[in-house]
Amino acid sequence: MLLPRLVRFAAALAALMVATFAMIHLIPGDPVRAALGPAAPPELVAARIAALGLDQPLPMQFVTYVKGVFTGDLGTSFLTGEPVGQTILERLPNTLTLAVLATLVALLVAVPLGLWVAIRTENGRHRGAELGFTAGTGAAVAVPEFLYSIALVVVFAITLGWFPPAGKEGALSFVLPIAALAIGPAALIARLVRVETARELGKDYVRLARAKRLPAARVNVRHVLPNALTATLTTGGLLLGGLIAGSVLVESVFAWPGLGMRLTEAITQKDFPVAQGVILVYGAIVLVVNLAVDLALGALDPRSTIKEG
Repeated sequence: MLLPRLVRFAAALAALMVATFAMIHLIPGDPVRAALGPAAPPELVAARIAALGLDQPLPMQFVTYVKGVFTGDLGTSFLTGEPVGQTILERLPNTLTLAVLATLVALLVAVPLGLWVAIRTENGRHRGAELGFTAGTGAAVAVPEFLYSIALVVVFAITLGWFPPAGKEGALSFVLPIAALAIGPAALIARLVRVETARELGKDYVRLARAKRLPAARVNVRHVLPNALTATLTTGGLLLGGLIAGSVLVESVFAWPGLGMRLTEAITQKDFPVAQGVILVYGAIVLVVNLAVDLALGALDPRSTIKEG
């Protein structure tokens, strides 16, 4: 049902806003003084505190913050005085492009691979291929994205010189960051596709289709694959949200001009309003993606709505 999902989304969004608002107030000491440095004149610190509204009572600050969230005013940078919203609008497209392309690459690689392995290893055939696939994908899932990033830079950028090691300059600069983000999710999705396909291959409609001597490609592509993709597409949607939020270290390794790199800079420089705004946007994107996946799953598989009810 739509209403319970929307209520959960609103509750999660409210919790996210409370958590991000609390960031600055939970930092030990004076965050403005920490950002400006110990040598900053007291007059400058006081003026910056007043300009940011941090001298107001806490409930009033929270109301102002919530109003700002819904009007697009996420505050200003401690260091540069630039609006946080402007920084996010400039950087967000680069992060979204990277995450969406990595998700598409992961799906394009994983779905055919998982389908092929499931068909090849059906009924216990080719046990060696099954064990190799399971071990290889399990190892690929376990490696963090930033380690893939470092390895790809060392091998393909520094040693072989095939791709630029950092920055966003031309189509080739997309290859290594997308690969670093896509390898783990591709392995995870391939494992899921293999399991779901193997389950479908054992069902009666597949036996009936084979008894009618329908071509194997038709049975596998037109009947087995669509039924196996419901859980896969759900996982793919969730991975998109995870890739957006998990691109922080990858962007830092490749000096990619996205939100992740800006968040790293803000934390390093103690520019807390920027970090606060970026984390809020990351969290909101994950919540929106999860809601979209939840609604899509309810439409594709009515059983999930029945179970929820």
